[in-house]
Amino acid sequence: MEGKKAKMEWEVVIGLETHVQLSTESKVFSGASCAFGAEPNTHSCYIDLALPGALPVLNRMAVEKSMKFGLAIGAEVAKKSVFDRKNYFYPDLPKGYQISQFPLPIVKGGKISFTVQPRNGEPYRKTVNLTRAHLEEDAGKSVHGVVRGKSGMDLNRAGTPLLEIVTEPDMRSAEEAVGYAKALHALVVWIGITRGNMQEGNFRCDANVSVRPKGQQEFGTRCEIKNLNSFKFLQEAIDYEVRRQIELIESGGKVVQATRLYDPATGETRLMRVKEDSMDYRYFPDPDLMPLIISDEWKARVASEMPELPEAMRERLVRELGLTEYDADVLTASRDIADYYGALSANAPDKKIAANWVMGEVASAVNGTEGMTYAAAPVRPEALAEILKRLADGTINAKGAKRLFQLIWDGAEANVDALIEREGLKQISDASAIEPLIDEVLASNQKMVEEFRAGKQKAFNALVGQCMKATRGKANPKQVNELLRKKLGA
Repeated sequence: MEGKKAKMEWEVVIGLETHVQLSTESKVFSGASCAFGAEPNTHSCYIDLALPGALPVLNRMAVEKSMKFGLAIGAEVAKKSVFDRKNYFYPDLPKGYQISQFPLPIVKGGKISFTVQPRNGEPYRKTVNLTRAHLEEDAGKSVHGVVRGKSGMDLNRAGTPLLEIVTEPDMRSAEEAVGYAKALHALVVWIGITRGNMQEGNFRCDANVSVRPKGQQEFGTRCEIKNLNSFKFLQEAIDYEVRRQIELIESGGKVVQATRLYDPATGETRLMRVKEDSMDYRYFPDPDLMPLIISDEWKARVASEMPELPEAMRERLVRELGLTEYDADVLTASRDIADYYGALSANAPDKKIAANWVMGEVASAVNGTEGMTYAAAPVRPEALAEILKRLADGTINAKGAKRLFQLIWDGAEANVDALIEREGLKQISDASAIEPLIDEVLASNQKMVEEFRAGKQKAFNALVGQCMKATRGKANPKQVNELLRKKLGA
């Protein structure tokens, strides 16, 4: 009897192309504003509209922000790069071509390392190699449905500077792709080259997805899923496309190279157009723009303006401040958090306790307030440092520290010592004031005393609770523990 045919095992291959909108005031080749949210076509000039005789002028700040990215990922920042015309017709592309870069991009190579959080299994470190990052202009936007049966063009976005970042096909799951995208997003915001607002289109991913039998070296036919503007949609789109391709091949079909769109309402990808290759775009150097030459002096100046990078900060927090790797990962997850902790730890008496507060009380308050950031948090790092100093010197206890934090968060003036006095939060540390209260607790809780002497530790904790209650939570817990043990002969 013929045995059952073994089920084919598949390997997923993913590469990402990410468009990062650079945070410049004006567009990459014109002086028009890059501000978001204006009335249609109010932020477009004669260059963006491709009027006859209009010539592009390169934005120096867009170049420097691209250089910063190359330096941040350990890539080669090209001494010479060239702008090319990428020719294709689309209604929102006024010139009939896009100014981009192809054979000679501004950034070559580089890599990004990050932690992957798989749905099943332990977290692990992953490194994705980058092919290139090139500077280009964005297209406009087609607007449908404003006038019934007609489409309009909003060219406010046309010409905004984009850095397109292209990876090698190094990712093998949707989780790895999402992990990479999150790490890239955190990095480009960290170094200040973009605002990173995904709802406004500052950070958009195209995912190239293919599958192949496990063990096969040759890549399968890929499909590109365009314009994914959330990490959730990136995960869902890749998961669906992987299932679609595997089911198609296993049923005898063939994957056709194409560009697809993801529909969040249905959770499916759908065909947009049969995919072009680079030859279809008829790239050639733009005759209106000179080659971009980056001198060693220019590169050195830009490098001197770079902030400390997340990986270097993580290592420093572990090495110099004695934090755990987990703490360091959390505290460098974004520039916003890192800056807050940096300002706090400069004045806090205990760096680990300061880290716990940022990851605990501060994170909870920030995340629980809509639109809040660490930079705008009502409790500034300087005020929190004062609270932690009073906690460390025994003036207040943990409960009092949390009360102070909440008062300042809710709008109280950040004068910590004055608030301690006003709210009566000063801790009782005088043994002569605590001992009579402990005696009263022991006298009225003889059963607990007997249980403790019989070896029940829970009874001791209960007695501590009663003592704290008797002092209305103002006694120094450490002193209460010591005095109580002394009186019980423990």
